[in-house]
Amino acid sequence: MKIQQLITAALSLPNNAIAYHISQELAAIYPKKVLLEGNDSTFNLEKYAEADLCHIQYNSSNHNQILTGWDGMENHLYKYTENAEFEVQWQGQKLDILLMSWQEGYCKTRYYWILADSKELVENFFIAVCDWNSEIRDEVLVFEDGYWAKNPDLFQSIKNATFDNLILHGNLKQDIKDDLTKFFASQEIYAAYGVPWKRGILFIGSPGNGKTHTVKALINQMQQPCLYVKSFQSEYDTDSENIRKVFKQARQSAPCILVLEDLDSLLTDENRSFFLNELDGFAANEGIVTIASTNHPERLDPAIRDRPSRFDRKYHFELPDNSVRQAYITLWNEQLKTAMRMSPETVSQIVVITDGFSFAYLKELFLSSMIRWMGAMATTTIEAIMVSQIAVLREQMNSTTAISEDTREVETAKK
Repeated sequence: MKIQQLITAALSLPNNAIAYHISQELAAIYPKKVLLEGNDSTFNLEKYAEADLCHIQYNSSNHNQILTGWDGMENHLYKYTENAEFEVQWQGQKLDILLMSWQEGYCKTRYYWILADSKELVENFFIAVCDWNSEIRDEVLVFEDGYWAKNPDLFQSIKNATFDNLILHGNLKQDIKDDLTKFFASQEIYAAYGVPWKRGILFIGSPGNGKTHTVKALINQMQQPCLYVKSFQSEYDTDSENIRKVFKQARQSAPCILVLEDLDSLLTDENRSFFLNELDGFAANEGIVTIASTNHPERLDPAIRDRPSRFDRKYHFELPDNSVRQAYITLWNEQLKTAMRMSPETVSQIVVITDGFSFAYLKELFLSSMIRWMGAMATTTIEAIMVSQIAVLREQMNSTTAISEDTREVETAKK
């Protein structure tokens, strides 16, 4: 009951006194034990136990607070510990752990105290749990609001994006694929010639022309850990602190792919210099391929856009010309059901009248036309629907372009 009373008493204290009070009390209760404490989010004991790497047994003499949640995507219940004491069996050794949680502002602090018979045991156990949890397996590590979180759903969602269903202009697709394949296979060659084993790649082009699909295809093809940054901004940490977290994790996960989508929106006048220092400063960044993309290269600082040591390869994703649109539309047409499939003559006609369409607009053309055809297949043909949809999409495209130009003029006027 001592631990239960300790938990109850501690939670009535001010937040900044809880951890110290418990540490002091545990040291008094277990004077012969070695105590390790902290709140590193990588120490996820429950996940480690779920992988059968250790066994945990809750102390039934105390009230252990275990919350239940529901995963709507997987349609199953899951449990996680809020406040509890339990015993851990690991590699034939026994450890005791107290886990507690309390609210601090909008965030919840999860704190742990690990007790063992020796310093070596407690530290080896702690390292093993953190090391296992830091590995990226069938998931994408996403940085948002100042924290890293594993996202297996995002990883699964990109599985259908491959180089086989990607069509780009000329040799662009093959050049990009060969570039990264050779890089990840060349660590020893880089070392032999004293060249830093890192790459910076910049994808440039207007929206909807294959940049995101290419990144997804690379993640699938390379089979390397992927880290994806949504923003450097957070409520409690500065951009500089978050940039440091991003590159620290990338170095720990290397070899890996670090994705910075819409780089121009991630960088500001305040965080730019710190970002550059992390990108190519004193730290080696060995084994990291940084893939950044931008729809607006003119918004990037020349120190980023034009300096070869930072992004040494730049790939331009342009609007598909006639030959590329022919290949793209033909691929889509071949995947349609027979009743919906167009003749080669109609495909050629669609290629001509979609001049100026991006891949995104071509995809929308097929999807919207298929939906309309399924609702009116008895009264019209897919060809007629496509022609009418092209007119609608072109009008949308022209409106979007006009709005973008107006926005750019306003931004220019503010400078």
